[in-house]
Amino acid sequence: MKRDSKDLLINSPGYAAVNEWFQAKDWHPYPFQIQVWDAISQGKNGMLNAPTGSGKTYSLFMPFVIDWINKNPNDYTSKTKNGLRLIWVTPIRALTNDIQKALQKAAWEMKLPWLIKVRTGDTSTAEKQKMKRQMPEVLITTPESLHIMLGQKEHHKYFEDLDGVVVDEWHELLGNKRGVLMELALNRMRTFKPTFITWCISATIGNMDEALKVMLGVGNYLQNSTIVHAEIEKKLKIESILPDDVERFPWAGHLGLKLLPKIIPIIDSAQTTLVFVNTRAQCELWYRSILEFKPDYAGSIAIHHGSLDKEVREWVEASLHTGQLKICVCTSSLDLGVDFSPVDAIIQIGSPKGVSRFLQRAGRSGHRPGALSTAYFLPTHALELVEAAALKYAITLKKFERRIPVHLPIDVLLQYMMTLAVGDGFLPDELYNQINKTFTFKDLEKVDFDWCCNFLIHGGNTLKEYDEFQKVVLVNGKYVVTNKRIAYRHRMSIGTIVSDPLIKIQFQRGSFIGQVEESFISKLNPGNVFWYSGRSLEFVQLREMTAIVKKSTAKNGIIPSFQGSRMSLSSKLAEQLREKLSMYHQGIVEDVEMETLRPLLDLQERWSLIPDNDVLLIENLKSKEGFHIYIYAFAGRLVHEGFAALIAYRLSQIKAISFSIAYNDYGFELMSDEDSDIQSAIDAGLFRLENLESDLVASVNSTEMAKRRFREISQIAGLIFTGFPGKSKRNKQLQASSSLIFEVFRDYDPENLLIKQAYEEVYRYLLDTDQLKIELTKINLGQIIVKDILKPTPFAFPIMVDRMREKLSSEGIVSRIEKLQLQLELDAELEY
Repeated sequence: MKRDSKDLLINSPGYAAVNEWFQAKDWHPYPFQIQVWDAISQGKNGMLNAPTGSGKTYSLFMPFVIDWINKNPNDYTSKTKNGLRLIWVTPIRALTNDIQKALQKAAWEMKLPWLIKVRTGDTSTAEKQKMKRQMPEVLITTPESLHIMLGQKEHHKYFEDLDGVVVDEWHELLGNKRGVLMELALNRMRTFKPTFITWCISATIGNMDEALKVMLGVGNYLQNSTIVHAEIEKKLKIESILPDDVERFPWAGHLGLKLLPKIIPIIDSAQTTLVFVNTRAQCELWYRSILEFKPDYAGSIAIHHGSLDKEVREWVEASLHTGQLKICVCTSSLDLGVDFSPVDAIIQIGSPKGVSRFLQRAGRSGHRPGALSTAYFLPTHALELVEAAALKYAITLKKFERRIPVHLPIDVLLQYMMTLAVGDGFLPDELYNQINKTFTFKDLEKVDFDWCCNFLIHGGNTLKEYDEFQKVVLVNGKYVVTNKRIAYRHRMSIGTIVSDPLIKIQFQRGSFIGQVEESFISKLNPGNVFWYSGRSLEFVQLREMTAIVKKSTAKNGIIPSFQGSRMSLSSKLAEQLREKLSMYHQGIVEDVEMETLRPLLDLQERWSLIPDNDVLLIENLKSKEGFHIYIYAFAGRLVHEGFAALIAYRLSQIKAISFSIAYNDYGFELMSDEDSDIQSAIDAGLFRLENLESDLVASVNSTEMAKRRFREISQIAGLIFTGFPGKSKRNKQLQASSSLIFEVFRDYDPENLLIKQAYEEVYRYLLDTDQLKIELTKINLGQIIVKDILKPTPFAFPIMVDRMREKLSSEGIVSRIEKLQLQLELDAELEY
């Protein structure tokens, strides 16, 4: 009788050694962990889907330990210099130290002579040189650092002994260009060691099958693969922090700090609390506000976000581990995987805008098997309570966001080809056949690959006269870089994370404390006070790319602004939000959040309508300002931006008219000084799918949007060099350089693949045309209801406020909004 493979695993010496270690800690392997170990012992690739804090790390580390002991049963405790056996990839550097400590401790306790090392952008040059001479058995790294290794001479020697690669938090890489870097690195390493095993880990993802395909590519690897689901229900308690009185005319942002006193009892009753916010500016604001409200927290409160100096972040992380901190205000920099056992409560400030993001953050509390995760939701305006109810509903139904794979990013491909060229070089036909096995580039045409090769050599048709863009040469049929300066500059630029140039912040006589974007610092004058890292700082001067500051005693100061601060509602959360509103309209109220919102929602019903799932609500309003059209698609601000421009354009084609546009996550407003016959426009096909692309091109300044997008593409592709460390180029220089190249390509080389990519990314990412098509299809299959209203409704008010913010100064906006809000409240009371 044939023995089951699991029997062979359990009866092996490697399993015995690992099991003994588990028992010494009074642990027992979960069934899903044994399932993963068994799959890897059979040589299978795969994905582990398990909740946060369920033992995922040891699920993927231990099978390689078992395999090593099984292959070396007599001398596994003494065998050294074993070569690189396992690469562990994480999406953020904050995870690396935590993983390194956990794996190294386990290895030493099992008397395994393995070194577990970290290589990221924070790793010293001396440590990197040491690794080149002798690689550790386990390397914890990031996609960018892997590509820097691929750019070294004879880099194949690093991977000759490789047994496996584990990609942690794969959902954070899938769907962006960093994930494409990971695909390409895996593809390259398979050419040296085709037999190594590849696994990824993901707690929350809506398209697991596709996610696995992206990681494994289109070769034979997918045929020998599996997905393991941990059948563990994560204990999760979610509570909303409710206002005492609900405003029937809410506006974004102002409610949050009013509810600050309500989080103090939560913080005091917990050992450690993480307060999550969505942006770095909010992080600074909430840290300052909490400390001002409760000065007793001084010394036990910290701040953590990605722009802070490495030493500051590491101190905060270490203090969280040891339980020294009572509270930490943080951004997504602490979203993933880090095990801070003392943390037993999470407070989310404002909507996280995504189901998976909220679940990841909730999992930071009780981050151990069987523990309860406790998360509190604090709304920053009343309508966010609908999002809170939708979040809980989506989590119950396990409705998580899909991650859409990136398709043919030519800028990343050019960077990758250049990386190989500065290393050992590449043979074009051989490389094309390899790249075609990745999911992202499986549709890459040979003619486009040849264009990329020519671009590296000549800079394309328009730049071939400039030596700066002639980076690669052909030597015996191989594409190589022979210029050391070009090679060095490229290695300095590897990566796909592109942002506004960062200015370092340094005390006059002290250390660096972090970085902030140049666009903020450029607005400061000497003597101006701003808040950063939870401190009041006075700006002294700008010295090259460093802002010199000194401590200030001023109580008031501006908060740094950061790019990309306005997140959009995910399509999955939007779907559940519409469902909750539809249920309320039908008289089904299951949540305390929806019950709390009854005064607001009932007024919306009286003055207009709460739409069912298959209904598009349009409100018509005439005011002293002009004529307003409010359209509620509940599709997220990203979709509404393009949607609003499209509808404004189509209305203007019917009647010559100009509109001002405002939008938020729930809908958008078109305002003009002339009336529009919206019903006739609907009857004429206002929401048609036909000519969508051409109408969008005509409705938005796609050229200007593509030019802004091209700046990122040009940096990734290596057309723009951002500068050496400490001597980065100014933002204006980068903009001018990329704009000039864009215009040259557009006017003289319109078939340039990078220009085409810029426009494609505008429609795919900035306007989200794929989701817009879905929304238009729903509208055409459903019902459209037009309501004439006499005054702004609770749904319309926050959109109107967003428009006012764009036009009025910050000094006058709050008082004007509050007066308008009070007048509408009085109207509602009188009517009632």
